[in-house]
Amino acid sequence: MKVIGERLSILKRDDVLSIVILPVTDKKKQGLMFLWLFAWTVCGLTVLVNYPRFQDQNTRLFVIVYLSFWLYYEVKIARAFTWKKFGREKIWIKDGTLHYQKEIGKRGKIKEYDLELVNDLKTVDINEGNFFDFINQSFWIKGGERLELSCQAKVVRFGMQLTDKEAKTVLNELSQFILKTLDKK
Repeated sequence: MKVIGERLSILKRDDVLSIVILPVTDKKKQGLMFLWLFAWTVCGLTVLVNYPRFQDQNTRLFVIVYLSFWLYYEVKIARAFTWKKFGREKIWIKDGTLHYQKEIGKRGKIKEYDLELVNDLKTVDINEGNFFDFINQSFWIKGGERLELSCQAKVVRFGMQLTDKEAKTVLNELSQFILKTLDKK
């Protein structure tokens, strides 16, 4: 098994390639994210509990709009927190099939792609001056995939928040193993 940094491990055997990518971990930032989630939850629940007290129609409308935004960001923060705490990406190739799973606490749907239909495996370039690329690579977001492939005209992105070095290493390992597997057929 080859371990690259604190987040990436690659296991190669004759017929199997397995790659595990852990999320970015920073204990201080995780603690801050928990506090943020806790405070956000308390604020929203406080407004929700006090909703029946509001008599004015305009105030009730404002609270409904506020709670809609609150719920949206509550879900976003909760998903990012659980991903950072319990998540991992698993990619493995076995029997001519590429398997991909976003696992949170040993649960997650496995997507399968036939290697003969997989093409255009490449890294996703990050533009340092682009606001959205900057946000997607930040700790506070679940996302920022750095690799992509095409399979039956569907683009699949994976490798969340990998560094350039890690992304190139995963790309090289996958490309070599796919070529080796397809050459055997």
